Amino acid sequence: MANRERPLSPHLQVYRWQITMTMSILHRGSGIVLVAGAFALAWWLLAVAAGGEAYASAAACVASPFGQLALFGFSLALVYHLLNGIRHLLWDIGWGFDIPEVYRSGYTVAGLTVVLTALIWFFALRGGA
Repeated sequence: MANRERPLSPHLQVYRWQITMTMSILHRGSGIVLVAGAFALAWWLLAVAAGGEAYASAAACVASPFGQLALFGFSLALVYHLLNGIRHLLWDIGWGFDIPEVYRSGYTVAGLTVVLTALIWFFALRGGA
């Protein structure tokens, strides 16, 4: 096999870290978390349908510290993916392409993700009232 002298594509070490890179990586990661959460939701629904012992086992798992952490991670991923998806839809209609707007919308999505996830958990832990 001949040794071809081809340039290599630059990798993450070449670029200065930017919010746009972070948002892209987090969007992909949150999508993966949402897929895992969909499987967990299906498992929980099957346990509800089975009733009795299966539901008690699922409820105990969800109420455990690990289950609560998983629920928190799922809700965080859901809120982030939703808000960043809206941001992408706005880009699709031509809004927000200037660099300052891209950064502003990125920081807005990150901030709103924290605030909305905190509100969801605040009201969930208070009993929803």
